[in-house]
Amino acid sequence: MEKKKRSGWRKLGRILLYLLGGILLLFIALAIYLVSVSHITPPEIANRQALTLQRQTLDSGAYTLGNNWFRKSNSGLYEMYVEGAPFERGVINGKLSGELIRRQEDNFVDQIKKMIPSTFYLHFLKYFIGWFNRDLSAHVPEEFKEEIYGESFSASDQYDYIGSNYERLMNYHAAHDIGHALQGMMLVGCTSFATWDAKSADSNLIIGRNFDFYMGDKFAEDKMVVFYHPDKGHNFMFVTWGGFTGVVSGMNDKGLTVTINAAKTDVPSGAATPVSLVAREILQYAQNIQEARAIAARRKMFVSESFLVGSAIDNKAVVIEKTPSGMDMYSPKQDFITCTNHFQGDTLGQLASNKLQINESASAYRYERLTELLQEKGPNTVQKTADILRDRRGLHNADIGMGNEKAINQFIAHHAIIFEPKKKLVWVSAAPWQLGQFVAYDLNKIFSMKGLTANHEVYDSSLTLPADTFLLSEDYKNFIHYRQLKERLANGEDIDTKALVAANPQYYHAYVLAGDAAFKRTRFAEAKQYYETALTRVIATKGEEHHIRKQLELCQQHLQKTH
Repeated sequence: MEKKKRSGWRKLGRILLYLLGGILLLFIALAIYLVSVSHITPPEIANRQALTLQRQTLDSGAYTLGNNWFRKSNSGLYEMYVEGAPFERGVINGKLSGELIRRQEDNFVDQIKKMIPSTFYLHFLKYFIGWFNRDLSAHVPEEFKEEIYGESFSASDQYDYIGSNYERLMNYHAAHDIGHALQGMMLVGCTSFATWDAKSADSNLIIGRNFDFYMGDKFAEDKMVVFYHPDKGHNFMFVTWGGFTGVVSGMNDKGLTVTINAAKTDVPSGAATPVSLVAREILQYAQNIQEARAIAARRKMFVSESFLVGSAIDNKAVVIEKTPSGMDMYSPKQDFITCTNHFQGDTLGQLASNKLQINESASAYRYERLTELLQEKGPNTVQKTADILRDRRGLHNADIGMGNEKAINQFIAHHAIIFEPKKKLVWVSAAPWQLGQFVAYDLNKIFSMKGLTANHEVYDSSLTLPADTFLLSEDYKNFIHYRQLKERLANGEDIDTKALVAANPQYYHAYVLAGDAAFKRTRFAEAKQYYETALTRVIATKGEEHHIRKQLELCQQHLQKTH
């Protein structure tokens, strides 16, 4: 009997071993598959002579390489001019701005680790992105692949565990799309608008936009204003960061502008062309709205996005709206246009996902505030555009707290930008956010320069817009104090929650943070008070309101147990 029992246990043990062995083999096979599909083969480059080029030091922080140059402006912005064929452009870009490429990747990876502290989930994310972007290369034009590959030679080798330099830079160009898809979009909450004819003081087209993409404070420190003279297509400028040749805000020498605003999207099943590379293609190859629309129509995207396209030739702006399966072009029957984070076109505007976005996000509120300000301020000017981009209040000038997602100025902007396409003028905001001075560049002058023989400013100082006087106010000091307390709280410190809310008393989220901190320390009566106050303020999204009400219920349950 005992022998039969032992025999039975042995059989069960063998079965379990077989099962475990099978599971292990399955995981090994899955790992091999994921690694194989995540590999992105670089393009074949016949002539690699560009790799032998060396930059020359012009001055402290200024370099040249042939006609190409890189420098840091006294505004705090980095400026770079690059010309040539795709691979050559990429190599030169990397050699001139290599320090920024490596520093930006450090900042990017550090922020990802803050957002996802678990090593297990970081590795999972690596393989997920590898699978997600398994067909990325097939959707990127050869020209852009060659350029990114050239740039990759200047990237850091310390992140090989994530992927090769080329694979990482390619994937970073899709980071906006992946973050957008996985988070339902809340890394980005941009605002853009344009005026022309009667809505502009001189009847010319004026465009303004905030790029509210937040990946930590360090990410926004090294803003680059880049001027490209490619061997094919139009000359153009764009605002970017080290290692990123996609476009989120830019204008070409034909006076065509492109800015992008994310919209509500579903989690996609696979890669397509990254939004920033669609915008880049439009900027490099379109000279009017019709040509921009044709390029957008050719490209398949895997997230939903709005492209606000302004055109000097057409003297107007439109919004080209795209989803993975559809496209609209919204052209208003008036001489101004506004764009936040929902669709306005006849077809895409009727999508259930878009209606949900309007009802549950901060997009519709910001849209209304933008329209309100445009009506209030009368015929638009460049200075008025800057004033609108800096506006931190709610509807009817209500105080909704500093940093509210419903405000046009959310105090998270990577940059703000203003275009006057007919004059080929562009203004780029200096730090902090859109509150610093707006530095003016004249594209006609920049592209007529023949290299940089001495380190000098290239912006037009006579057109600079002054910094916002808000920087000198007590409210600004309070907001900086609020951010410092918030950061300490995020790092696990036990802060004075009364000081936190006192620093930003009209902001609902200050009370949410204070309530969450009190709840975590089982101070339920105190947490309840904070949550109740939060509900009396202007709350950005339905999701956040739901969180507050749920926490209130939990507080009430805990308090009832103690009585």
